[in-house]
Amino acid sequence: MEKTKINSFKDLRTWQKSMSFIDEVYSLTKTFPSKEQFGLTSQLNRAAVSIACNIAEGWGRESKKSFIQFLRISKGSLFEVDTLLIISVNQKYLDDTKYKELSIQIDEIGKMINSFIFSIEKKLDE
Repeated sequence: MEKTKINSFKDLRTWQKSMSFIDEVYSLTKTFPSKEQFGLTSQLNRAAVSIACNIAEGWGRESKKSFIQFLRISKGSLFEVDTLLIISVNQKYLDDTKYKELSIQIDEIGKMINSFIFSIEKKLDE
């Protein structure tokens, strides 16, 4: 299998998957009650955006160690999104089926971030 050259954070599958996930979260929060506009809706959207933004910001840093730190922050934002989605289920803004669909994506993005961190750490050890 031929490897594709990565020239930009936009070429990273992890970033691309995170961007698609943002679209899903924004679509979901449009269905939330208007009383949540400055609460749960805003926080959920910001946390989802933070996943991709931290991948991009880390890419632009000067060192691999710094990039790893931003990937870890991205993973933290992913966990924040998961928690906010659970709150959304508890508040009946989100049904269990849709949560499970989103949870699968969260797990996939998390695994991608973990693999990315591992591969960079491995290069640091070489």
